[in-house]
Amino acid sequence: MIRRASAVVLLLAALSAAPAAFAAAARPSSAPAAPPIVEVVGGPRPESLDRLVDIMHELGLSLPSTTRVYIYSSRQAFRRGIVEDANLSPDGADELAAFAVGLARPGRILVNGRLADAGSEWIRLLAHELTHVAQFQLAGGEGRADQWLAEGMAEHVAFQVLERMGLNSLERQRRVALRRARGQAAVAQSRLDLATLGSPRQFTLRHQREGSTATYHLTFLLADYLIERHGFPKVVQYFARLRGRSSAAAFAATFGQTLEAFEREVLPHLKRAMADPEPVPPLP
Repeated sequence: MIRRASAVVLLLAALSAAPAAFAAAARPSSAPAAPPIVEVVGGPRPESLDRLVDIMHELGLSLPSTTRVYIYSSRQAFRRGIVEDANLSPDGADELAAFAVGLARPGRILVNGRLADAGSEWIRLLAHELTHVAQFQLAGGEGRADQWLAEGMAEHVAFQVLERMGLNSLERQRRVALRRARGQAAVAQSRLDLATLGSPRQFTLRHQREGSTATYHLTFLLADYLIERHGFPKVVQYFARLRGRSSAAAFAATFGQTLEAFEREVLPHLKRAMADPEPVPPLP
């Protein structure tokens, strides 16, 4: 989920390092997989949706064979949908509807359609939430990944989608994120505490306490750093490895270092980059 925008994997060469049973299951058959059916419920089909799904596929992210996009016309309708269509408790729905505009569950996303006419923000929200669905598909369920990496990857994919559509660029977003995350408490106090930020519940509490915008920009920068060093397919591989490993084991196997070592490495990098960020270029 994200505030304010907020299936079979393509076989990757790096997948050979995954457990043998999973690697065998992931090999494509002789016939190409049928494209996913993405149904829209509650609103008109977004014009950008099919192109968005195509881009995700090009990035190695596949959706379930049938995926639903629920669009609600108001916060109240969104709240009802969280209970009826996402099968969450009324108390949880009240909390989510108070700050979220999108929610992902396996095989479906729920979005508050008040952003439907907001151009790139609408596309970004759809891409972000659909990326979570692809992550669940890769991992074999929800809640298995470190939340900061799940959110950061979803943001990164959303901006790759916008870049390919000619609506924004990754470089521009990096500069925006460096400026907006400068005041993020964790960076300012030199304590990213990624182990805590990896918990879905603790992630929610922290972004509510420390600032949603700054926290999501921070997750984007963390994911962007990993992708710059290792490539995007490695992040896809991390999610695939979650089928048979803990998040800590999958992270170490994929990126060659523990989460603690990564935190020690990335924090000074972020502080240096945030100290003197480059000007933000205009939108394309």
